[in-house]
Amino acid sequence: MPTENPRQLLEYLAEGLVDDPDAVSVEQFEEDDGTIVLELCVGEGDYGKVIGRGGRTAHALRTVVKAAATGERQRVLLDIVD
Repeated sequence: MPTENPRQLLEYLAEGLVDDPDAVSVEQFEEDDGTIVLELCVGEGDYGKVIGRGGRTAHALRTVVKAAATGERQRVLLDIVD
């Protein structure tokens, strides 16, 4: 399934950034217009690592996931939720 690749990529990247990789979870939803929404949840003390200084890490994650989805002609949004 092509929509799984951006989700798997996000999960892999997030697990590499945090101290507790077992706490990483990615929920995937599809909106009415076909946009895929990925919601990233991490452990309580790991949000700073995923967001980064000034949001740089979060921006980089969004860029990489969007690029992976563009190759599959999909639109993806990334939300970091607590």
